[in-house]
Amino acid sequence: MCELYSKQDTLALRRKHIGPSCKIFFAADPIKIVRAQRQYMFDEKGEQYLDCINNVAHVGHCHPEVVKAAMKQMELLNTNSRFLHDNIVEYAKRLCATLPEKLSVCYFTNSGSEANDLALRLARQFRGHQDVITLDHAYHGHLTSLIEISPYKFRKGKDLKKEFVHVAPIPDTYRGKYREDHADPTSAYADEVKKIIEEAHKNGRKIAAFIAESMQSCGGQVIPPTGYFQKVAEYVRAAGGVFIADEVQVGFGRVGKHFWSFQMHGEDFVPDIVTMGKPMGNGHPVACVVTTKEIAEAFCSSGMEYFNTYGGNPVSSAVALAVLDVIENEDLQGNATRVGGYLTELLKKQKAKHTLIGDVRGVGLFIGIDLVKDHQRRTPATAEAQHVIYKMKEKRVLLSADGPHRNVLKIKPPMCFSEEDAKFLVDQL
Repeated sequence: MCELYSKQDTLALRRKHIGPSCKIFFAADPIKIVRAQRQYMFDEKGEQYLDCINNVAHVGHCHPEVVKAAMKQMELLNTNSRFLHDNIVEYAKRLCATLPEKLSVCYFTNSGSEANDLALRLARQFRGHQDVITLDHAYHGHLTSLIEISPYKFRKGKDLKKEFVHVAPIPDTYRGKYREDHADPTSAYADEVKKIIEEAHKNGRKIAAFIAESMQSCGGQVIPPTGYFQKVAEYVRAAGGVFIADEVQVGFGRVGKHFWSFQMHGEDFVPDIVTMGKPMGNGHPVACVVTTKEIAEAFCSSGMEYFNTYGGNPVSSAVALAVLDVIENEDLQGNATRVGGYLTELLKKQKAKHTLIGDVRGVGLFIGIDLVKDHQRRTPATAEAQHVIYKMKEKRVLLSADGPHRNVLKIKPPMCFSEEDAKFLVDQL
């Protein structure tokens, strides 16, 4: 086993040298992971855990094709992205082929946070506007510019909302302002954005962008109602702003039927900027912003050169190309559809048996189980959710809980998750 220290010594060194705000999973009783393979992780004693958390190891932990691609390129060359190299352009070509035609210009970064920060710069340069509309409970990254537009984070700290940030209600038809019994929740939620724009204009402010995850993850695995993004994009563009789709957690085929989650909303919906990260490199730090030629040219016209030393370097690009190959060769989109559908059905049967389950929602291998104390009031079962994830850990299944009340069990495993894994997960649950 790859262990330098005993578990207790590792914990002691972590407490001494790692920032106290850097939290770990299962803090009350952490597990030490020393290796992983596909959808399984192993602790220092060799115990196997079913990984239902890691949307980063997208095609499976330590996938041999991804490891091979990294090693092969690393033995040959890795260098600054300002040298001419085939990998970055080959990857950009392959990536753009998965997107609508007008999304054709790439900027490579190292993380989803960097990608979202750059997306804000692009949006603000485009028309010279400053303000950003974000969704309540959203999280877009850890940079200062992103904490400012992430209510999930800024409302936990002492920072007050900045004057250029406008928070729209989360389009959640289970727990939100307009629910499934509303006559037209799509229009009602979109009109909230319209009102924000009108109010901003009255105050002499101008909208640069609306940013949203195509499906909100930290906010509690929320899937917006059909047509919501189309209406919002219409209002935002009429105000001279752009629509940024954050696919950092939900892209690369996780929803199954589509490669990108925003494509669930129909062919008539195309964002102006798409950001991506986590699954792109299967754990290797690589991320990207893709936009239109018009926005890219406006960004260039500022006169400020953009470069990112490591973004899209030869090794990162080789890894990312291997990930695309594996998604295609192993039909992981088809797997997400099949296994995700099977898992959702199993969970809905549990919902019929257990009053603790208020809602089961999801698409492909992106599923949330909303736990409630009371079905009518939908009172969040926060303590119960924490209890469940610790009991599941004892049963060798890794789950997490999130959402504004931390009562939603999140399932977003590696894409090689099988029907046997789904059955095991639900049996333990």
